[in-house]
Amino acid sequence: MSMAYLLTQMTWSEVKQALKTVRIAIIPLGAHEQHGPHMVESCDAVLAEEMSNRLAERLYPEALVTPTINMGVSPHHMNFPGTISLEPTTLIAILRDMIKSLQHHGIEKFLILNAHGGNQATLGVAIDMLTRELNTAIYYAKTTASAKDVMDKRLVSKLYGHSCDREVSEALYLAPQLVRPDQLEKGDMTEGKWKSLRPGQALQGFYYYEEMTRNGCIGDATKATREIGEEIVETALERLTKAVQEML
Repeated sequence: MSMAYLLTQMTWSEVKQALKTVRIAIIPLGAHEQHGPHMVESCDAVLAEEMSNRLAERLYPEALVTPTINMGVSPHHMNFPGTISLEPTTLIAILRDMIKSLQHHGIEKFLILNAHGGNQATLGVAIDMLTRELNTAIYYAKTTASAKDVMDKRLVSKLYGHSCDREVSEALYLAPQLVRPDQLEKGDMTEGKWKSLRPGQALQGFYYYEEMTRNGCIGDATKATREIGEEIVETALERLTKAVQEML
């Protein structure tokens, strides 16, 4: 039976015992936002939590998983019903309070494991601020970004990243309840300025998601499989585990 320290499922006395060996807290960070017609809006939060739990199993007894931050910075999705977005300053304030609380209990290293690309810019600022302000070691990682070579090899879509063959595959492996298998759709892409503002282009800038895709997803979710998801997830977990162990 696999083991992991999951703070939401522990009593205070169990936490006290665990803190004798815990060296790092993993903070799962997601979002609550539209994921097209075939994924539920809690997708990123659930995937962040599932990845964090599995990472903590591999790092047992040195890691503890905190409660999930289940909303993120999602203004680009706001015109799709149901999306809830935090201001970057709100997310930083939540992270500050969580880390200060856990420092009080003796934890001095933190990993924010993020499943939503829209949080990355805020996390860069947060780590710059909070590492110095709280005098602690804080790291952040995108859940499966370290397995990009697997994605490039296994995925048909060249443009992927949201409710696509990659994300749906990961969900089919980690949390299949997130997926509506009978409603899978390819991204209904549009022409527009967004193409000139994507990563790697000369300019970067804000655009709403409906300017890029009418149905809220990109890539081709109909090509997603559990097997692809397993290879991406397990590769990423192996690399994350090694990276954290080196930092510890």
